[in-house]
Amino acid sequence: MLLKKSMLLAGYLLAFTTLFAAPVQKEVDVCIYGGTSAGVIAAYTAKKLNKSVLLISPDRHLGGLTAGGLGFTDIGNKFAITGLSRDFYRRIGKHYGKLEQWIFEPHVAEGIFQQYISEAAVEVLYEHYLLKVIKEQGSIKSIEIGGATPMEVKAKMFIDCSYEGDLMAMAGVNYIVGREANALYAETYNGVQLREKHQFPDGIDPYKEPGNPQSGLLWGISNESAASQGSGDKKVQTYNFRICLTNQPANRIPITQPAHYEPANYELLIRHLEKSKITSIHNILKFDYMPGYKTDINNNGAFSTDFIGMNYKYPEAGREERKEIVKAHEEYTKGLLYFIGHDPRVPEPIRSEMLNWGYPKDEYTDNNNWSSQLYIREARRMVGAYVMTQANCEGRETVSDGVGMAAYTMDSHNTQRIVVNGMVKNEGDVQIGGFGPYPVSYRSLIPKAAECSNLLVPVCLSASHIAYGSIRMEPVFMVLAQSAAMAAVEAINSKQTVQNINIKKVKQQLINNPLANGSIPEILVDNDDSTHTVLVGDWNRETKSGGYGHSLYADYSNGATDKSIEFKPDIKQSGKYHVYTYIPKVHQLTSSTIVKIFDGKKENEVKISTKDLKVEGQTSGEWVDLGSYTFKSGNSAKVAISNKQADGTVVADAVLFIAEK
Repeated sequence: MLLKKSMLLAGYLLAFTTLFAAPVQKEVDVCIYGGTSAGVIAAYTAKKLNKSVLLISPDRHLGGLTAGGLGFTDIGNKFAITGLSRDFYRRIGKHYGKLEQWIFEPHVAEGIFQQYISEAAVEVLYEHYLLKVIKEQGSIKSIEIGGATPMEVKAKMFIDCSYEGDLMAMAGVNYIVGREANALYAETYNGVQLREKHQFPDGIDPYKEPGNPQSGLLWGISNESAASQGSGDKKVQTYNFRICLTNQPANRIPITQPAHYEPANYELLIRHLEKSKITSIHNILKFDYMPGYKTDINNNGAFSTDFIGMNYKYPEAGREERKEIVKAHEEYTKGLLYFIGHDPRVPEPIRSEMLNWGYPKDEYTDNNNWSSQLYIREARRMVGAYVMTQANCEGRETVSDGVGMAAYTMDSHNTQRIVVNGMVKNEGDVQIGGFGPYPVSYRSLIPKAAECSNLLVPVCLSASHIAYGSIRMEPVFMVLAQSAAMAAVEAINSKQTVQNINIKKVKQQLINNPLANGSIPEILVDNDDSTHTVLVGDWNRETKSGGYGHSLYADYSNGATDKSIEFKPDIKQSGKYHVYTYIPKVHQLTSSTIVKIFDGKKENEVKISTKDLKVEGQTSGEWVDLGSYTFKSGNSAKVAISNKQADGTVVADAVLFIAEK
């Protein structure tokens, strides 16, 4: 009996000490919070640069939205995508048998991210989350995390790669949620924006009983009044899921009625269909087609996959409330897909088309074939050492400490659905482009010196709402994450704060070691590189034709007079190089282009048939293979693009030399 009581007491003591034991302690050089695409690239970079690294992912998957359904990559301009970010799309391309690929299946993307983790032997903690940040003398000493293995993590440098900016916020760094007033940064597209795109036509009644305000508003319509154009608020642009479906019967799971399905939630869609006389599913859902007979479906039109106004609490919510918000988005989206395919009020052609699609059996196999990653377009934004604004996007203000580029339009999805003059309207959508790649300041990745000296924030970076709308693309996040990791390594090596490192040195490292593995950097000769190009004849420099970078050269003479452009690389290391030229699909492109490659001894002629040019995704053109050649170090090599035999527009844009392994 005594033995039994002793054993029982020992069990209680063991349970007590387990429950209240101090968390496991771990110490590394660089701690990265967030298993997003940016988090993986930052971790890989720091580890390859010989630092000990811990990547903490609150989720059970890596890659964030890039592996969570956004396969129709938002690029803007390929020129802006450099280093390991470009390497990611090259690896995707290798999977599909191309140089690079910008459209892909979710499981392929996640597999590539796992490649990076394996190659660098990065330690990853899955499904662990931030509990506490401990600071001393203006720097983060350690963080406490919860999960299967509660832990206190000490590090010299911390990088917040989460979409929410939780580490940044818990570290006491200043941030903003919502939209600034235009007046704050002298902008024109920030704040409240009642505009024409993804908008309801005039005349759609917002009330349950048309014409009767007393009956109440239809589901999803706010009772708030429209604020003045350009005024600031705390509202957040809408989130949605990027939806992967398939139309292949062998891989297709039918879209069934989800739990908590409410047809009344989609009444406004019926009114929109009737008013606008919509008969195609493509006016409701934006279908972009991926390999494997799959989709990346995005919001399209006035009533679609954007769950407008239902995410305001998300940026600063706790874990459980965020889960509830994500689940509500999932139920709304699955309900919408089911409604489109089954409600008899939806026109029959739309219903029939919807029924061709279902959830793919080979995607998200541990989550009922549905992505676990909600598209967090924007949450917290740091107010850091420098704030990127509309002036940066439009080239009216240019920074000298750029550690990456952005090039996408200033893009904001709708933020609220309200009543204006007795009609339902969406508010918040902005889509303003027309500018080329521009640099993103290093100072926008770091807090003010007084707030934290060992933290970098490449995702929830310091930018106004509308500038963030241009920067916030997955490839750019990866570029900035690599730069942040290199900056963290430099801060450790030089024993400096992130505010006081030699940023010129970091920028040079990004050029000299772009893949962080010591490999020979590829050589790009762009048409704007006057040091390495020679023009023969009168070429037109075009800046609005979708070139690689800021411009391209074009000839419209149909070969009437001989013209050519020589691209002359500075070869640092002798060896075999694969050569490509970039050809945008411009109007009335010549049926063939003659290219001559001189390796220093002999000349080879290649005839490019432009009918074979296949441009996929959000890009203007593709790299065309010119073959492999052996070049000696120096500047004797050249590639000449001419207008010989042209029967249309000849384009000379950029030439790429990639060292073969």
